[in-house]
Amino acid sequence: MKSGFVSFIGRPNAGKSSLLNRMVGTKLAIVSDKPQTTRTRILGVRNYPDAQVVFLDTPGIHRPLHRMNVRMVDTAVDTIGEVDVLGLVVDVAEPPGKGDRFVLDLVKKAKSPVFLILNKIDLIKKSKLLPIMDRYWQERSFAEIVPVSAATGDNVDRLERVLVDQLPQGEAFYPEDYLTDQPERFFAAEIVREKLLQFTHAEIPFSSAVIMERFEEPEGAQGRKGLFRLYCTIVVDRESHKPIVVGKGGDMIKRIGTAAREELEQFFGTRVYLDLHVRVEAEWREDERVLNDIGLGPRK
Repeated sequence: MKSGFVSFIGRPNAGKSSLLNRMVGTKLAIVSDKPQTTRTRILGVRNYPDAQVVFLDTPGIHRPLHRMNVRMVDTAVDTIGEVDVLGLVVDVAEPPGKGDRFVLDLVKKAKSPVFLILNKIDLIKKSKLLPIMDRYWQERSFAEIVPVSAATGDNVDRLERVLVDQLPQGEAFYPEDYLTDQPERFFAAEIVREKLLQFTHAEIPFSSAVIMERFEEPEGAQGRKGLFRLYCTIVVDRESHKPIVVGKGGDMIKRIGTAAREELEQFFGTRVYLDLHVRVEAEWREDERVLNDIGLGPRK
């Protein structure tokens, strides 16, 4: 039996969350086309006949401008020295930049085996792949370079095999039916935020957060088949952002709420009442209380 921790790190929008979801076989991390969608570490457990792999999705490593972003980057960097295997995820459809150089320098310090995962190969011509692989081989010696597409699943089975091969011998860390360490209220708030990212543009995705104020599970004989009541606050940091999120006559917040409620009902397998409000809180990305509420408290 093998068991161990595998962390996916990389630049924002490299596809780490999509890869985590593909690996564990269910949606644990929200996905959008906006950078910095993932804000905290998300753990997902996958059991194989001969191994248990604990995958960690991490925030994209970027230049932090706020306390929130510093915490996000710290969360990602901390995993470099804490896991058995490191997966550096690179978006091959985007030209490399200074940020990629910074991440490469970080993983050079890793003591664990480092796999280079070239993601989004479905978006480029195959002829362009070999030069990319050669360029990275010149940077450092990787355990292996594995081209994949998290979106289509292409070559992900091979990635799974080589990651498991690198894990140490050991018993499982979690029971066989264990999936993640995040509570349901976290995923509920993330689903709302995913719809907020989907329907809004410009600065809104970066300067907004979703806080789960109340999370009421069904009671009585019906158990979890009753009505979930969820009360969420969308926090923005400027007065000018509030009318954008609310929309004309409330049409935008209704659109966000309807899409979120439909997915929440699939997630919980029962009816959901979702109450959304918008609050302006200037400089919330520097506010310890708000950062704690969204799972980005100070490091222990």
